[in-house]
Amino acid sequence: MRDPRMSAIGKGLRRRGRLMVQAVSPPRRVSPQRRTLNAVPAQRERQDTVGGYVAPLAPRLVDSPVFVLSSVRSGSTLLRVLLNSHSRIRAPHEMHLRTVHVQFSRDFTADAMKELRLDRQELEHVLWDRVLHLELTHSGKDVIVDKTPANTLIFRRLERCWPNARYIVLLRHPGAVITSLTNRRDNPDHAAIREEVLQYAEKLDEARQYLRNAHVIKYEDLTADPEGMTRGLCDHLGVAWESGMLDYGSHDHGRFRPKLGDWSSTIKSGRIQAARAADPATDLPPRLAELAKAWGYPS
Repeated sequence: MRDPRMSAIGKGLRRRGRLMVQAVSPPRRVSPQRRTLNAVPAQRERQDTVGGYVAPLAPRLVDSPVFVLSSVRSGSTLLRVLLNSHSRIRAPHEMHLRTVHVQFSRDFTADAMKELRLDRQELEHVLWDRVLHLELTHSGKDVIVDKTPANTLIFRRLERCWPNARYIVLLRHPGAVITSLTNRRDNPDHAAIREEVLQYAEKLDEARQYLRNAHVIKYEDLTADPEGMTRGLCDHLGVAWESGMLDYGSHDHGRFRPKLGDWSSTIKSGRIQAARAADPATDLPPRLAELAKAWGYPS
């Protein structure tokens, strides 16, 4: 006959074993959900707080990073390589920080982080900061620039993460952006492209007005007067202008590849080329036309 005490001990050991496996095993993979451009995890940001706990700002390794805010297809890769050609400025490929998340995979994880004065969002911010610091350390430079266009959609969160961050707002005529996107895509959905450009433009205009100390330039001006524009950028960043910035083709900027910036023959040429004007046949939606006018573009 089975000893009841031994049976109870066996059950306890099995339960303890299951708990230990849970504690050390990786979380189950969850299939990603499809998101729109504006699907920044605004409502996810505080899901893992404990009792409404919001963590204080942790110390930052990079106190004042620089973020280029722009629409897609606005010449941000050209701006990146010009800045990266400076001896003190590191401007790597698009880093897509907004897609780097921290997951709390156990019920007790949020409690553990709270004891360390962290919540999930602040833990993500610490991770983002460490990524920038690692890249800056590897480069041997002292100013880092992230030019990921999607940062435009989360500029307020970037400001919370780095209160001392600096910003460059890069504008381009919305009609030219529409033309560029249309030419880049196979079987382009024209309505979807206009909606995408509008979403970026709305956020970009919001950032332009909200970030009072942002340095605003136009892609068209950057290509027409690269020396004058880069001199202004250097003044904004507190570094001396270097003529070598204009010869970006003589510097190593890493591979030009899809999803990490422009990879066209134009950027690979190593030469600053004139911006393509907006196609006069492109019919802008009323709101985009309004924004273009507010940015100083002729109607």
